Amino acid sequence: MKSKKRRQWPLLVGACVLAACVVIVIGKSPFGPVSSWKAAGKDAPAAATPVPTPPPRVALEFRMVDLDHGWVKYADGIAATEDGGGMWQPAAGEVAAAETAVDGNLAELLSLEAGGGSTPAPSTATLDGAALPVKQTQFLTPRIGWALPASSKDAKNPLLITVDGGQSWVDGMTGDVKEAILKEKSHLDQLAKERDLYATKEAAKGIMSAKWKLMPESAAPGDAVLVRHDEPGTITWLNKTYTLQPYGAGYFTYLPISMSAKPGKYPIGDQTLTIVTKKFETQYLKVTSEMESMKQDTARINADQKKIDLARSKSEPEFLFSGPFVKPIEGILTTPYGYTRYVNGKYDSAHMAVDLAAKEGTPIQATNDGIVALAESLYLTGNSIYLDHGMGLFSQYAHLSELRVKTGDHVKQGDIIGLVGTTGFSTGPHLHFTFWAHNVQVNPDLFWNTTPFRWVQPAQATKQKG
Repeated sequence: MKSKKRRQWPLLVGACVLAACVVIVIGKSPFGPVSSWKAAGKDAPAAATPVPTPPPRVALEFRMVDLDHGWVKYADGIAATEDGGGMWQPAAGEVAAAETAVDGNLAELLSLEAGGGSTPAPSTATLDGAALPVKQTQFLTPRIGWALPASSKDAKNPLLITVDGGQSWVDGMTGDVKEAILKEKSHLDQLAKERDLYATKEAAKGIMSAKWKLMPESAAPGDAVLVRHDEPGTITWLNKTYTLQPYGAGYFTYLPISMSAKPGKYPIGDQTLTIVTKKFETQYLKVTSEMESMKQDTARINADQKKIDLARSKSEPEFLFSGPFVKPIEGILTTPYGYTRYVNGKYDSAHMAVDLAAKEGTPIQATNDGIVALAESLYLTGNSIYLDHGMGLFSQYAHLSELRVKTGDHVKQGDIIGLVGTTGFSTGPHLHFTFWAHNVQVNPDLFWNTTPFRWVQPAQATKQKG
């Protein structure tokens, strides 16, 4: 055994020498790096030359064409954004250069409201409390704007953004900026939604830019007035309080002019509502004693009235109609709105509706879009329907021979909702039709072929006699 170990020893020594040579060749040693002695030798490489930092890319000008799209021009090219300045990508110069005009629809919408003009361009932008000089600023709305810093070293992003009219600025897109831009887009949508309800763009601008607007400014007993204000609030009218509801870019309510309203001038906000006199004719009816006795059953009448009052107590908080109102049927007008009615020689009431005679079974169409608030057989008015058109406005259809809708149904203008009949307190086939504004009956003649948003002419409210 001893002689065998001696023979292996020279082999181990040779292996160690060989390993040391391999380590030296590859530049490492079991005891540490060998670079120190190599650096001092003739074969040591020269030190690496540092790469110079390129100068910041200098932006020359920019343009935002809407709340999403815009471009920044550099000496060596153009970058474009599609998300309001969150991301920038290289763009073809000829394409971006052609996009120099602000979206015309955006500018037109902003011109509709008060304070929608141009915002002064500041020479500095406050970023994190420091006022930075800027080359160029642009506001697309009174609240949303962009600024190009005078020095590219002042910001990490090409443009600064403000969402508070320039009081403060942020460096590029943030969550709060995104939320503010989305809110501004929603506001623009509301402007467009309201604008489209007026007869012309000029009419829309005149109304939407005013603090208060009465549509119309002159009315008679039995009429209604649509009021617009530029902020929420309430109106007290004839000892009742009406809440202005938001719609589009304004706040609205109907003011019903009851038959007891006295002629004169009434202040509404900073406007004046003129109530003029109106004379109504008298009508005399003869009915059977059996029919006359129907009005003596006060228990059934009061029970029905509770159902009606409940149905009309809830109205959608927006305008549901899609366009001008149409007549439910083309019948013969037998009793106009507002007639003083005598039954069998005795005073009965003022007829606060129109009666349109037609053949029994004649289809009745919805005067406009709405929701069926009540569709039921009632004691005096027979088969009856009340449609909610939103904002406290309802249309009523009475004495039908057949109901074609049920409570809760959504209907469109022109949908057949029932058939002409003579149910309830009725002397013959006809449609008893009227409108209710905040539970006050108002003249249907105001609505035919128009909408409350087009009651702009002062004389329109008294043009037609009821």
